[in-house]
Amino acid sequence: MMEPYAIHFAPLQGYTDSVYREAHAQVFGGVETYYTPFVRIEKGGFRNKELRDIAPDENTFALPVPQMIASSPEEFRRIAGLFRESGYRCADINMGCPFPMQVRQHRGAGILPYPDEVKALLETIFEFPEIQFSVKMRLGWESPDEALELLPFLNGLPLSHLTLHPRIGMQQYKGETDKDGLSRFYGQCTLPLFYNGDIRTLADIHALTGRFPCLRGVMLGRGLLSSPWLAAEYRSGNLFTAEEKREKLFAFHALLVEKYSSRLEGGEHQILDKMKTLWDYLLPDAEKRLRKKVLKSSRLGDYQEAVKNLIYDTSITAGQ
Repeated sequence: MMEPYAIHFAPLQGYTDSVYREAHAQVFGGVETYYTPFVRIEKGGFRNKELRDIAPDENTFALPVPQMIASSPEEFRRIAGLFRESGYRCADINMGCPFPMQVRQHRGAGILPYPDEVKALLETIFEFPEIQFSVKMRLGWESPDEALELLPFLNGLPLSHLTLHPRIGMQQYKGETDKDGLSRFYGQCTLPLFYNGDIRTLADIHALTGRFPCLRGVMLGRGLLSSPWLAAEYRSGNLFTAEEKREKLFAFHALLVEKYSSRLEGGEHQILDKMKTLWDYLLPDAEKRLRKKVLKSSRLGDYQEAVKNLIYDTSITAGQ
């Protein structure tokens, strides 16, 4: 029997911090690799929030792969040096972020139209032989041909794998993913390849791997934020019952409240603000009335009661 495809958890700024990753690994699991949101150079240095997120003592249960975003070999060296000093031996290079603030600096997807800059950036990996690098990228910034033109160069690098999100950066997250662009890239890529983009159900995973069987695996982002059991169901081959999903969700949420309460120093309102971001994606089909009570809660006790009602009163279908 063929080994199931690997499941990686995509990094999402503001959501998948170390508290979230650790809690997800403890309660749900099923993920082979978690990634940190990207580390960058800003105003000449590192952000304290990002330093804390990759600190080894904040990542004891699910050791992540730290991700960097950089536009030059100089930025690359500083960030890779930080990863090395922190004890990491794997790292991911972001060439897919579509956010204008990064793109304007030729970071993320913004570097893809400049092949000479891409080559100078990625050749810096040879200065860090103790780190195994991977790359997450889009089909391009303006054109899907940008990634294809870079592919012969990428194929020649000692990368552990590539992860492709088959949209161009200018799309942001709008419109359909470009399966034809993916097919062309897939046909010419000699590195292990992961797919990322708009996977929300087990059926989506099976449809994708059925069409592209030589994929190494898939990277899930919003699909896991909305259905955090998805990776575990896929890896185990066993569907959770509706009651199992409720119990795990409740335990997951309680663990997040506990950990954020011990980390955040701004009191109850800061904890509430942080916890409410979960509901940007979690259980998107929950009844609006129940979701509104969660989001309108102004006291932590009221919020927790509203969440309990939402989890146990929402129709959760087994196997979806």
